[in-house]
Amino acid sequence: MYGSTTHAETNALLNQLADAHRPLVVSHGGVAVGSMPSNTTLAARAALLSGADLVKVDVSSSVDNVFYAFHDGFEAELLGVDRNIQAMTAAEIGELSYQWKDRPGRRCSVERLTTLLSAFKGRPVVFALDRSWWRWPTLLRVLDGLGMTDQLLLKVPAWEAIALEKLRQHRTKYPVLPICGTPEEFLMLPIHDDAINIVGVELTAFDDDSPWLLPDMLDEIRRNDLFTWVNSETLTTGIPLFAGYDDERAVSESPSAAWSRILDLGVDAVQTELPWLLYHLRSRRERP
Repeated sequence: MYGSTTHAETNALLNQLADAHRPLVVSHGGVAVGSMPSNTTLAARAALLSGADLVKVDVSSSVDNVFYAFHDGFEAELLGVDRNIQAMTAAEIGELSYQWKDRPGRRCSVERLTTLLSAFKGRPVVFALDRSWWRWPTLLRVLDGLGMTDQLLLKVPAWEAIALEKLRQHRTKYPVLPICGTPEEFLMLPIHDDAINIVGVELTAFDDDSPWLLPDMLDEIRRNDLFTWVNSETLTTGIPLFAGYDDERAVSESPSAAWSRILDLGVDAVQTELPWLLYHLRSRRERP
């Protein structure tokens, strides 16, 4: 069981999913194809139909503290505006549409975070919320109102001590996934502090020399009842998040070339923009 026994009820769904399959397939923003942008309800539904177990959603906020499922910085590309939505009011954001995505009778707007999450309340799916930690505790109070504690997983860099302290002080103990680039960052974590519900660790590796590619290192994390998560993407800056075992390699070479080494390490969750490819690779490996 991942996480402290103190939070067993909160972590039950995540553990149920992890017991069923390894690795868990995590869809980055949902499956964004055709008329469906990422970070929308339709994209999340498409991800689940494509074999995803979890969906990672980016969080942004208006200046008047309304939260949206959107990765700021992509406004010009996705919305055709030159302003960051975090400098806009909710009323201004409500007037925006994703470029080329509207359909007769259906505008394709930036979705409020609560709208997206509420559409899946009570279903066996977990949402990992990214880029949200500097908005705590305001966001945490909004999430409390949803009553979806067991379906939400909060990402936060391991070095963000102030954010971790806010979690410690917050009454609702959401499952937490710190992001670690080095073993030293992992050792800094308060993993035995039941006031913070740490359930796993996201590992970043820039090349094959990373210690995270050593099975012993991952075993040490699991001995602390934590699961391991990697992000098989390469940033638009060209920086790999897990040593180049990424989505582009899955397409340019093969899914096996991209993910077999990760799966051989026994990683518990893999984040990808190609969940159907990872799902089929996992299915082939699970067959007797």
